[in-house]
Amino acid sequence: MSDEKTVEIRSRDYWFKIVEFLQQNWALIDEDQHGATCTVFFFGDTSGVFDRLRFSSTAEVETALLRNGFKRYDTDPKASEFIAKPEPPFWESRHPNGPIYSSGRYWR
Repeated sequence: MSDEKTVEIRSRDYWFKIVEFLQQNWALIDEDQHGATCTVFFFGDTSGVFDRLRFSSTAEVETALLRNGFKRYDTDPKASEFIAKPEPPFWESRHPNGPIYSSGRYWR
């Protein structure tokens, strides 16, 4: 991983979506420095960031994550029993199917 570009994400309020047996997609939401917009970063179990979307507010992102099958990790009492959160450092990665969320293919 030493060749990979590190991605700085401040948030540790994890969201997750189970996509296959033993595979999750994860999301973290960071507000920009002025709080005017925010970015949701999507990454896999090995902390590789494979996609991003920008929104005008955290509330808008949270609504969209719920609509797209994501759950907040800390509010799901069973999640920590069977899923471990990916830890930093986060790094630039590619999804085998490309930018799956920002392309609109798997985002509604």
